[in-house]
Amino acid sequence: MTTPADVHEERDPEQPGRLLTIERDALIPLLRGRAEEDFARPVAACPGWTVRDVLAHCSAVLTRVAEGRFEAGVFSPESNDRDIAEREGWSNAQVVAELERGLGEAGAVIAGAGGKLDGVALGEWVHAGDVREALGEPGAYGGAGLPDALALLARITHERGHVALHADLDDLDEPLRLGESDGERPPGRFIGDGPTLVRLYAGRRVGEATSYELAGVEAKELNIFG
Repeated sequence: MTTPADVHEERDPEQPGRLLTIERDALIPLLRGRAEEDFARPVAACPGWTVRDVLAHCSAVLTRVAEGRFEAGVFSPESNDRDIAEREGWSNAQVVAELERGLGEAGAVIAGAGGKLDGVALGEWVHAGDVREALGEPGAYGGAGLPDALALLARITHERGHVALHADLDDLDEPLRLGESDGERPPGRFIGDGPTLVRLYAGRRVGEATSYELAGVEAKELNIFG
């Protein structure tokens, strides 16, 4: 697997859209092949939400981005709940269709936003992993989009001044540097695979059987969505 962009390289405006396109091509066929009852499965990473709720949230966010609607309070928990409620009367197929459109259309808007919306693309990709896990599908927080997701994660954590971490990943040829050193605290160290690193940064559960090493930083310090 190729090495993702270094955190100090210039932003690739096509990267978020590319990640969304990769996810569209992988996730939508999977969803269309699922039984109706699968959409009612609970999603452990999003307490109180079902698979359908997560998909409705994702499709609403992407539609909002594609249409440039960013009113006050957008992306708040209250806004998310309203988006899900507005789609309550929709069929599962309608939710999936809106999600497919959003995954295809939002990338251009995100590309032109100068990085301000890059976190949306990463969050949508993480939610796709939440759905895969809830459905018992392999490849949660991994797959073809992982290199772009890791590159986005590295750059976003650097720009936000997040705690510094040096990651030696099984999935990459070279170490990945995340966050930004404050000059006083030495970077933390992670050894393991990419999907596990994503889980830690997204505040998702890591299975007890998963083998990884984390030193110099606590897992809760890595969460960028908490």
